[in-house]
Amino acid sequence: MKGAGGTSGGVGHFFIGLIMMCGGFYLLLNAISVTSSFALGTRLYGFSVLGSNFAVTGGMVMIPFMFGIGFLFFNSKNVLGWLLTVGALTALIFGVVSSIRFSFKAMTAFELTAILVLAFGGLGLFLRSLKTIENRYPD
Repeated sequence: MKGAGGTSGGVGHFFIGLIMMCGGFYLLLNAISVTSSFALGTRLYGFSVLGSNFAVTGGMVMIPFMFGIGFLFFNSKNVLGWLLTVGALTALIFGVVSSIRFSFKAMTAFELTAILVLAFGGLGLFLRSLKTIENRYPD
């Protein structure tokens, strides 16, 4: 009889590992807090020229985006319009992603250890169940 994944691995290891892994990773992701400080006036990028510091904000990125959209509505084959639109959207997406902050909620060392044992122990059991078990002592 074939086990998990068509191999001779254990079906019990598969389900126990899957339950442990799902529970552990759920608890781990539930303990992470995600915040963002993005706004259209937020500094996305900065550079200095001749001793002066300049900042590019989220609102400034919208200016080439608006011109690009205008060019595309006038002529959809305009390369400059596509370049402005895609470039501004790319800069905006990178700015939003770079402003995201991740932090752990307060928890005890025991809770963190239990979560990590569940998550990675379950992952190990799950992956072991997909591996073919060789019969060392054939009949």
